Amino acid sequence: MMRAIWLVLGCVMVALGVIGAFLPVMPTTIFLILAVGCFSRSSPRLEKWLLDSPTYGPSLRAWREQGAVSRKGKTYATLGMAVGYALFWWGAHPSWALALGVGLFFIASAAYVLSRPSPRASASSGGPDDA
Repeated sequence: MMRAIWLVLGCVMVALGVIGAFLPVMPTTIFLILAVGCFSRSSPRLEKWLLDSPTYGPSLRAWREQGAVSRKGKTYATLGMAVGYALFWWGAHPSWALALGVGLFFIASAAYVLSRPSPRASASSGGPDDA
């Protein structure tokens, strides 16, 4: 039963990641990281499929093995948060307290992403281009 729940959650995370690939303010990689975690508990085949993805596999492996985020990933994440906050401010016209709370959340999130190490070449990677 738990394996089925993890499988469904993994599929939902992949769906959200795919949506995020097309919407500029919605993240992709974090949902795929969560999907890999769900699939590790339910479907080794789907876990391998994500980790071997030519597009997202290197980022997912770097996170799993090193807790690392590439410079490009950090840039896109922080820019995405900034654009998301601007759209929130423009579209929702929040009170100052809500704007401050959401802004602090984004600042803390960006600080976390920026504090992650950059990927380094590892023994399990195929070379420096994989990191």
